[in-house]
Amino acid sequence: MTVRTKNLGNAGETFAANFLEQKGYKIISKNFRVRSAEIDIVAELDGTIIFVEVKTRSDIKHGLPIEAVNFRKQQKIIEAASVFLQDEKYCDCACRFDVVEVYSDGVKFYARHIENAFEVTSEF
Repeated sequence: MTVRTKNLGNAGETFAANFLEQKGYKIISKNFRVRSAEIDIVAELDGTIIFVEVKTRSDIKHGLPIEAVNFRKQQKIIEAASVFLQDEKYCDCACRFDVVEVYSDGVKFYARHIENAFEVTSEF
């Protein structure tokens, strides 16, 4: 990952967090890490815990941002979410998995929020 890509990703995550806050979400955690998995944003809205993967792109030459949230990436997010729920004592809360696609033209940022982007297919 290049410095430019990392900086774009960090800026996209900051933009996404602000975007969600403007929509009424409460940000609980950012960059929650466990082993080799990470959740970009953990938020809460109306008693539901939302695990948010942020994908930032400056163009779509390599596909839409959500396409990067493949099955393997989903499994890593679910693994980290399970640990978060146990560690933070949120075991009885409803939860969901969202993706925020962030696009940047180098000056402005734009976001597309995809609620329930994927679901857990087994007990976790």
